[in-house]
Amino acid sequence: MHFRPLHDRVVVRRIEAAEKTSGGIIIPDTAKEKPQEGEVLAVGPGTRDDSGQLAELAVKVGDRILFGKWSGTEVKIDDEDLLIMKESDILGVVETQAQLKQAA
Repeated sequence: MHFRPLHDRVVVRRIEAAEKTSGGIIIPDTAKEKPQEGEVLAVGPGTRDDSGQLAELAVKVGDRILFGKWSGTEVKIDDEDLLIMKESDILGVVETQAQLKQAA
């Protein structure tokens, strides 16, 4: 099944946090918090402004993003747990050093 979000909504897959701390301590599942980092899987076409012009989203498929702890709605699509959230729930895009050098 293919899911296409509407308006300014984004489909996100959570990126799981590390199982160990930097000191090597293994974190049990019951003590882990839900990750607040994810990968964008699909984006809607955007929203219309007051004049009717389409304003495209700032994120695109494949972007790694950070989002708020309580952001989005959890859904299950093709047996995969995903989040659907508005673009305004996204705090920012995580860029690697290589991506920053390419942009310069």
